[in-house]
Amino acid sequence: MKKEEKTNVMRVLEGKKIAFESHAYEPDPTMSGEEIAAILKEDAKKVFKTLVTQGKSGAYYVFVVPVKEELDLKKAAKASGEKAISMIKQKDLLPLTGYVHGGCSPIGMKKQFPTFIHETAMENEKIFVSAGKVGFQIELNPNDLISVTGCRPADLV
Repeated sequence: MKKEEKTNVMRVLEGKKIAFESHAYEPDPTMSGEEIAAILKEDAKKVFKTLVTQGKSGAYYVFVVPVKEELDLKKAAKASGEKAISMIKQKDLLPLTGYVHGGCSPIGMKKQFPTFIHETAMENEKIFVSAGKVGFQIELNPNDLISVTGCRPADLV
């Protein structure tokens, strides 16, 4: 990867001296998370997507779940202590987080929101999350992701 292709997520991790590997691929807007896992030659259970939600209280929450799974909104509400949770509108993602759809990372958002990661992440030595730009993923230890984001493992799917 060329030096100019470094994302803000990578800079945050380097600044905190957290080990990671970056992976680039040719992005396609129609590509699913499972297709990205296949390009990375990784089990889809190790590749995670970042979802941004809003609770009934108006507070925002971030959920990190395996790409082949769907966030269970009832479990998300329980984990966050909300009565209900709903996905934010796609048009609200960039102004709220600084990231576009398909390139949203739990690391380096404009503001750090309470973040939860599906508990299965802890079963892996390394997991993949977006590097903050479409076409880029980072691979890191889930405990390092927890240390940089403060995310909490929970049953989310």
